[in-house]
Amino acid sequence: MRILGVDPGLQTMGWGVIEVDGSRLRHVANGHCTSETGTALGLRLMGLHRQLTDLLVSHAPDTAAIEQTFVNRDGAGTLKLGQARGVALLALAQSGVEVGEYAPNTVKKTVVGVGHADKRQVEHMVKMQLPGAVPAGADAADALAIALCHAFHLQGARAMARARA
Repeated sequence: MRILGVDPGLQTMGWGVIEVDGSRLRHVANGHCTSETGTALGLRLMGLHRQLTDLLVSHAPDTAAIEQTFVNRDGAGTLKLGQARGVALLALAQSGVEVGEYAPNTVKKTVVGVGHADKRQVEHMVKMQLPGAVPAGADAADALAIALCHAFHLQGARAMARARA
């Protein structure tokens, strides 16, 4: 199964693709979708949508996961992040993939073991769990962590379904 993880952002949207085969995990690709600061918000969002749509076509994921928006002190920043997340959700929905949504602390707890891990710890654990992966930056590492979180949650759900059957 191929999983796309998305770390939404208006300026930089991280993405990461992993392959899951039973309990085996393999890094496929990662990177960033970027928008040009200083241009109109609508154009920035359209650019992110186009880039993510292109990724969905080229990597053909079976499922995807995205980080939930958290509210911070900067209301305007939170709103812009939510708009970027909305564009990502739209692109994912248009591609027909099912999407898992995870809170930042859930991703960190699942991948690192600590819900308040810092970005260095997340990147370190991503590299440990995906040997050979070289994240293109913190946002790409976060996206790979989101994909890993989704893989672990899907594996747990399958195990529960087998146990119930």
